[in-house]
Amino acid sequence: MLSYQHAYHAGNLADLHKHALLAWMLAYLTAKPKPLTYLETHAGRGLYDLSGPEAGKTGEAAAGITRALAQDWLSPDHPLRHALDQARSLYGPDAYPGSPLIARYFLRPEDNAHLAELHPAEHEALARVAGFAHLHRQDGLQMAQALCPPTPRRGLLLIDPSYEVKADYDTLPRQIGLLARKWNVGIIALWYPVLTDDRQAPMVRALRQSQPEALFSEVRFPPARPGHGMVGSGMVVLNPPYGLEAEAARLSALFARL
Repeated sequence: MLSYQHAYHAGNLADLHKHALLAWMLAYLTAKPKPLTYLETHAGRGLYDLSGPEAGKTGEAAAGITRALAQDWLSPDHPLRHALDQARSLYGPDAYPGSPLIARYFLRPEDNAHLAELHPAEHEALARVAGFAHLHRQDGLQMAQALCPPTPRRGLLLIDPSYEVKADYDTLPRQIGLLARKWNVGIIALWYPVLTDDRQAPMVRALRQSQPEALFSEVRFPPARPGHGMVGSGMVVLNPPYGLEAEAARLSALFARL
């Protein structure tokens, strides 16, 4: 059983990058009165407590969402700010919504959601806050391959692995290619870490070659602590909505100041 638990990293700079883009896309999709499907392959527990011992141990949230709010990285009308404010109104001032609860803020009764989480404790915690969605305790990419193309066909798939399985870097370009052929109208978003050893680079090159029309957003930041291997965050988005490139550029400019 994989051991990764996102509670140690929730609200960090990578989450800020990923979730700002995700919330922007969900706001764009739900601005139109057409139903959609939201799918997520690695959902986690959905809700995190930034005052908990896990977040306190790493300090990553303090350098991420806490600093971003203090420095006005998210305007009051930014979609991620809306989702964060709702989570904190429901769960307290130290709550941080993972991507499932960000999606919950935007999704409407006519929309469908499917969330996969394999880790038993994380899946159990997810079930307590994700009653709006169909939950799957299985490999998330298997779920996505089985459900695509979904009904409704309009929608968004978020692929957000922990990359504990090193083979993910090799297999994801092929998996995404299969999904894109099955669901050619779907927005398919892949998050990946930028690492000091550049092990993500061959995957990114393969995706640039196979998906030349995709949006690639990559930001850099200082390591969370000395010797920490992650120094940036990347998102690849197939069929990016109009205007997402501008939001990605805005985020890049903010991260460049760090």
